Amino acid sequence: MKALVAEYTVFNEPDLAPEGAAMLKVLSESFERCGYEVLSPEKGDFSEELKRLAPLCDVGIVVAPDDILGRFTKIVEDNTRSLGCGSLNIAICSNKQRTGDILTMHGIAVPRELDFGMRIIKKVKGVDGQNMRLSDGVSGEDEFGQEYIEGEHISVSLVGSRVVGDTCNSYSGRPPLLLALNRQYIERTEDGHYRYLGGETPVEHPRADEITETAVKALNVLGCQGYTGVDVVVADKIYVVDVNPRPTTSLVGIAEVMEEEIADILVESSRGNIPAEVHLSGRVSFNTTGEVKRL
Repeated sequence: MKALVAEYTVFNEPDLAPEGAAMLKVLSESFERCGYEVLSPEKGDFSEELKRLAPLCDVGIVVAPDDILGRFTKIVEDNTRSLGCGSLNIAICSNKQRTGDILTMHGIAVPRELDFGMRIIKKVKGVDGQNMRLSDGVSGEDEFGQEYIEGEHISVSLVGSRVVGDTCNSYSGRPPLLLALNRQYIERTEDGHYRYLGGETPVEHPRADEITETAVKALNVLGCQGYTGVDVVVADKIYVVDVNPRPTTSLVGIAEVMEEEIADILVESSRGNIPAEVHLSGRVSFNTTGEVKRL
């Protein structure tokens, strides 16, 4: 059996490459332990590499910035069994403004959009808080503003069962699998810019049920499948601030404490056989270069 594990930033975006390399390593090693030969794109045109490798593989997954992930995933969908979120749903999630509108329409709390005053300014399509800042300045092109919510930054790592796409016949109706709640380490610089530094996992939280329920609802509303990371701010409500329809850096920490293999979970969920739970042992911190420490 062969698995395509394709990570975009390693050869194409130096600033994000360390995070990408860490996720690529965790996923590749997991597939190898599950008996797969892993194929990954080499340096060059990423789309052409996907077109070359996907037909050779039994399954495939792509990790890339959300704004370009959809078109790469479509290539995998057309050539092998995709283990990730559907390309159409990725396209929706990649637009943070549109995602917020959809979640709001379904009764999920998101920060209000603001055009003036002190607010969080972020890209409509961005990754890892790219150029996100607290400012009362003018929003740039392809940016929008949201109210600043003071609270805890938590991410929820989920795996959605198969719903639509090239493997829709595997729909089983099973609910999404919770992998872990993760605390995010986020730094705000003197000029108001935010930077993601990693986090810790798993996190026990007094509002864990409420956090998980909100994240699962967001995943279902947006039709996400496979590995999905939902970022929330825990305040008077559980505010959803981002939905990532792909593996996220938290996976590096989760894989260290999880008894199950993430590769097996992803393959089985694509067949509708998503497990009811996973088993975690201990707690770790992790950073954006793939370093993991036991806590």
